[in-house]
Amino acid sequence: MNRAIFSIMAVLALLAACGSENGAVEAESSGQVPTAKTDVLAVRTSEIQSPVQITYRVIGTPIVGSPVALDLQFTSSLGDAPYKVTFRVNDPTAMQMPEGQSETISIAPSSNNESVARQVTVVPLREGRLYLNVAAVVETESGSMQSVVAIPIQVGAAAPRQLQENGTVTTDDEGKLIRTLPANEN
Repeated sequence: MNRAIFSIMAVLALLAACGSENGAVEAESSGQVPTAKTDVLAVRTSEIQSPVQITYRVIGTPIVGSPVALDLQFTSSLGDAPYKVTFRVNDPTAMQMPEGQSETISIAPSSNNESVARQVTVVPLREGRLYLNVAAVVETESGSMQSVVAIPIQVGAAAPRQLQENGTVTTDDEGKLIRTLPANEN
């Protein structure tokens, strides 16, 4: 228990020290965790958001072997900074993009922060829940920033979930229902 508390305190001290010039020296020499700096750090991390918001809509009903279109909307929080969008299918045996479909596009939004609409087509090759990964990468002075979304595409009827029973339902001496579970034999 003491180790867990010590570990948590050490992590908080390190996080708090990240925001100061003397960081670790201040936290170590004072013997206290600077809560004001921890609060500032919490505010900073809660303000971090994706540079490009990606929304989507599947058009029609996805059918095995038939192309299905997806309407995509990209809204950048970085003004008119251009960015690249890549489309990726994780399992090429489950879904693929048509040969004429580009897997990377460049978007140069206008300065009035309007959404940019694009359409992409995929061809499902089997039934089930399939995913198209969409990534928007913005290059900035301090490095690249990325927004990623996995778009679920349900092909065919969704299989109903089966409830798995644990143990056996029986009655006790008083006639009340009870569930008996097998003992672990290990």
